[in-house]
Amino acid sequence: MEKTVLCYLFRQKNILMLYRNKKEKDRNEGKWLGIGGHIESHETRQQALYREVEEETGLELISYAYRGIVDFYDETGYHERMYVYTSTDFKNDIKECDEGILEWIPISRLKDLSLWEGDWQFLSLLLEEVPYFELELYYDGEKLVRSVRRK
Repeated sequence: MEKTVLCYLFRQKNILMLYRNKKEKDRNEGKWLGIGGHIESHETRQQALYREVEEETGLELISYAYRGIVDFYDETGYHERMYVYTSTDFKNDIKECDEGILEWIPISRLKDLSLWEGDWQFLSLLLEEVPYFELELYYDGEKLVRSVRRK
């Protein structure tokens, strides 16, 4: 099982999103995502969270909230566990990202973005301020075929 972290950074009524369009062989190419990535074998989840936010954005987290777990499964047997966080407390200026384009998106425009279908489910929970959730998302290619909310 692959383990990852994902953080949504909020400023006023905007959310920082990353449009993935710069990496070769990127399963997320053409999608808008939050900020995050793999947890290295020597890292805790929190260490990976701080590292990924800084690497992708140049921002330094001051504080964050742990919001939930999303387990992804696909038809190939792939399984990813993603730990989801949010933050409104960070410093420094945004830098250019080598994985794509960073943009502050008005929350009201999120529906206009090309997102994974399952991302809408946990983004909705975050925006509804559900304090903690656990989801299982099952994909066949890019199509979400089943979702289960455990908590």
